[in-house]
Amino acid sequence: MRQGYSYWRMGDMRMRGSRPAAPGGVSRLARAAAFEAEALAAIDSLYRTALRLTRVPADAEDLVQETYLKAFRAADRFEPGTNLRAWLFTILHNTARNRSRDRARDAVTFDSGAVERVADAPLDGVADTPETLLLRETLAPELQAAIDELPDAFRQAVWLRDVEEFSYAEIAAMLDVPAGTVMSRISRGRRMLFERLHHLKPVNA
Repeated sequence: MRQGYSYWRMGDMRMRGSRPAAPGGVSRLARAAAFEAEALAAIDSLYRTALRLTRVPADAEDLVQETYLKAFRAADRFEPGTNLRAWLFTILHNTARNRSRDRARDAVTFDSGAVERVADAPLDGVADTPETLLLRETLAPELQAAIDELPDAFRQAVWLRDVEEFSYAEIAAMLDVPAGTVMSRISRGRRMLFERLHHLKPVNA
């Protein structure tokens, strides 16, 4: 990820059109400022995810900017007290999905049939497995490289769960798939990563 991305881009993402508060409008401006501050705090996480979706830094930057533009325009529809970060990630993934469909509907980046077969398979338990333990303990460069090599469907699910730490329900909403499919993709993706990374560090070391 580019160093300092959050600093040189934040100025472009501020909510526009703020005016001096009229009597009785202070609380509204305060809420808007709080929304903006909390939203911009997620900029680096959004960029990391956008980069893994697009694989191109310039495209990732554009995707993040469009995400914030949509979020600020829809700020009045956001329900205070809910998970703003998850809401932003949902916008990010919806935007990326729409862009991908607009560019090339016939560009298939993963075997959808394999994904559905995985979704129908028995789910792994939620307890720690050798795969998840290895993911947590592997050095970041090797782990990131291995994640980048995963097929898109599995890469997105594993990244959102094991790196960004979203719940299965939140990821399902972001990717617009059933929670069971999310859990299956994560399970399969972790096994793929385990196969790539097990030589780096013994699981019981």
